[in-house]
Amino acid sequence: MTVHQLDEPADPERRFTPGDDVLLIDRKRRRYLVTLAEGGEFHNHAGVLPHDDMLGKPEGTTFRTTHGAWLLALRPTLNDIVLKMPRGAQVIYPKDLGPIIVMADLHPGVRVLESGVGSGALSMAMLRAGASITGYELREDFADRARENVGRFTPELADRYRVELRDCYEGIDERHLDRIVLDLPEPWRVVPHAEGSMRPGGILVAYTPTIGQASTLRQRLDESRFDFAETLEVLQRTWHIEGQSVRPDHRMVAHTGFLTSARLLAAE
Repeated sequence: MTVHQLDEPADPERRFTPGDDVLLIDRKRRRYLVTLAEGGEFHNHAGVLPHDDMLGKPEGTTFRTTHGAWLLALRPTLNDIVLKMPRGAQVIYPKDLGPIIVMADLHPGVRVLESGVGSGALSMAMLRAGASITGYELREDFADRARENVGRFTPELADRYRVELRDCYEGIDERHLDRIVLDLPEPWRVVPHAEGSMRPGGILVAYTPTIGQASTLRQRLDESRFDFAETLEVLQRTWHIEGQSVRPDHRMVAHTGFLTSARLLAAE
């Protein structure tokens, strides 16, 4: 049996370099997202931390500000990026991003039309899953923000991402799409266009804030060639675990939106 060994990275400690995004966490667990630059400085109420102090150091290192405050430096996860990145539109939160990836069955090579790209949070999650995305967005400022966020936080994936200033309600030019993912006020208006632009077996997923929107979408799907429709809501509850004190946390992330998916059948 041949044993394949992974190549040792050039810098196994992944030391910070100029241009890296870094998450700084203080003793109260407050988080700050910064981009390192030679000569740059991080400022907050607890003092100043020169970027040069962090350059060349591995993540997980603790630093002190000019006022002696403690800051831990880590590379941000996608969860951190979504919650802290610059935004114009409201983002789809991490608790819904994972289920959308699974519901849409995203994997490398899948061609996705995303309409309503907002600030690019869902785009980044789908790109990381391997999808190639064409985005339709009505607002130029939202489209620019999404492109900027994808280019900043996932630059190695940006060649699989294209955003057009388009109204999805008026039609879809792409053909033989594998997936359509919608974050729009009236996703039911896209269903007829989706029937003509997706391949049989393709999956449509829509995020809607209200149950009324989800209900109207389901009714329209029932009148189309889509089948196997389902709608779910994801609730997230964390737990307090400290020694023998074990209980649910007093606060939970409850309603954010409803996720509806359906699969396109072949024309008879």
